[in-house]
Amino acid sequence: MALNIALIGYGKMGREIEAVAEQRGHRIAARVGREGMEAHDWTGVDVAIEFTQPDAAFANVEALLAQGIPTVCGTTGWFARVPELDCSQTPLVYASNFSLGVNIAFQVNRYLAELMAPHSDYRAEIEEIHHTAKKDAPSGTAITLAEGILAANPALNGWALQPGVPDNALPIHAVRKDPVPGTHTVTYDSAVDQLSLTHVAHSRAGFALGAVLAAERIGALSSGSHTFASLLFPPAR
Repeated sequence: MALNIALIGYGKMGREIEAVAEQRGHRIAARVGREGMEAHDWTGVDVAIEFTQPDAAFANVEALLAQGIPTVCGTTGWFARVPELDCSQTPLVYASNFSLGVNIAFQVNRYLAELMAPHSDYRAEIEEIHHTAKKDAPSGTAITLAEGILAANPALNGWALQPGVPDNALPIHAVRKDPVPGTHTVTYDSAVDQLSLTHVAHSRAGFALGAVLAAERIGALSSGSHTFASLLFPPAR
């Protein structure tokens, strides 16, 4: 079914989402840039896709949910505030990364962490590389990878950004370099060998496709907040 989609944030990512959405037969009902949401008419909007900045995302999503508009949010750096939102009447789908490949990597990362946890001679660390326009560091994707490792390894006491990481913490190294869309590597290093899991994004197209897929599926969800991973990998019944 064709959807009327509102794009909140009309920069490079917004334009990429627009291209993918139109290729899949959807209509862009609103394109919200620096003029803000108040300048637009929301009549007939089926779903909103929000990709802006961490300091703007909460207010944007809150306003959309208040109007009863199902919302897909890919802005990172604010997810600790998701529980503050009223999603009791309208569904929200959010993710640190909407790439299908990254979400598969999340699943593999958790399984790999379970396998590696008993082997204390391996030191885990994460490196993430992004373009210089990215505001948050570490990336939301790196934090999700870290959470998967920490859940499986009680010997690690949280994560910390390099440099100056305590011995019992998981190091994350954040690099900003143009024109990299996003590269994430989890490494386990020991005195005898090294094992790595890497995802390399070649463009923003993968993120855009995932966001549009979430928009297509959100209408079947119950109210409340949902992760994109829960749509892709629902629990076995």
